[in-house]
Amino acid sequence: MPTINIKGPIISNDSKWVYDYFGMESVCPQDVLQGLEACTTGEAVKVIISSSGGDIVAATEIYDALRNYCGDVQIKVVTAASAATIIACAGQSEIVPTALFMIHNVSSYAEGDYNEMDKQSRILQTANRAVAAAYKLKTGKNEDELLELMNKETWMTAKEAVENGFIDKISEAK
Repeated sequence: MPTINIKGPIISNDSKWVYDYFGMESVCPQDVLQGLEACTTGEAVKVIISSSGGDIVAATEIYDALRNYCGDVQIKVVTAASAATIIACAGQSEIVPTALFMIHNVSSYAEGDYNEMDKQSRILQTANRAVAAAYKLKTGKNEDELLELMNKETWMTAKEAVENGFIDKISEAK
């Protein structure tokens, strides 16, 4: 079964060359799309996530590609934080017993007057609801409950990630 690794920061396609130039591990949407395109039509694929997160736009593109792949997508989480948790919600998943799973509010940078700050706040709140939509589809929890977990920056053990519905099961040793 082909394996696609989601390791290191999740970055935009345009930033990939910088990470490659310095030999730094990273993943962009194009990496995942190329991995899926290399599979035989309908072939099952394994996705291994070990990432502290990154760009939510890139993570959303990866999430969509995995959800719409015509074959079975089996996700294994070694560690998933921030934007990596969006990808973890794209299919059937398992998590290693020692893993951490962290969700939090979307963050950004802004400068300018109070109008710009108010605008940025509205954008971030909208982005939080967009991320919560992926979590809601996976967990069945309501948006308010998910937004509260995000607002508190919630770190979960493997067991807690399963109990909260973000992950389907804890992986067993071979």
